[in-house]
Amino acid sequence: MAKTRNTKQRQLILDELRSTKSHPCAEWLYQRVKAKMPNISLGTVYRNLAVLKEQEIIQELPRAGSQSRYDSNPNPHYHFFCLECGRIDDIEEPYLEKVNSEITGKLTEYVVLGHFTEFYGLCPQCKKSK
Repeated sequence: MAKTRNTKQRQLILDELRSTKSHPCAEWLYQRVKAKMPNISLGTVYRNLAVLKEQEIIQELPRAGSQSRYDSNPNPHYHFFCLECGRIDDIEEPYLEKVNSEITGKLTEYVVLGHFTEFYGLCPQCKKSK
């Protein structure tokens, strides 16, 4: 991983991402950052998100058929995705790390580089409205 300098743009993007727990898309971040830095482009936001991901400062949450969302918490944890409204919540349970270790321990013939586990259904608000 090449060392890159921290720019004002990159720091502002990271600050905006850390200011929310909503796991926003790049376009949402662009609108927030543009309000504070009018000359920034959407392409610059995407490039900086890619650098932050490469540096393992943030996570990209890819969704099939949808745009990627971003998480400022780079540590291993799971997510719950609401199928109705698109809300994404973090699931941080200590036993999940043990489960991950047990599973990867059984995959001795593989080289495990990572994993992605997501729970999905209805969030509490969407459940109430059904």
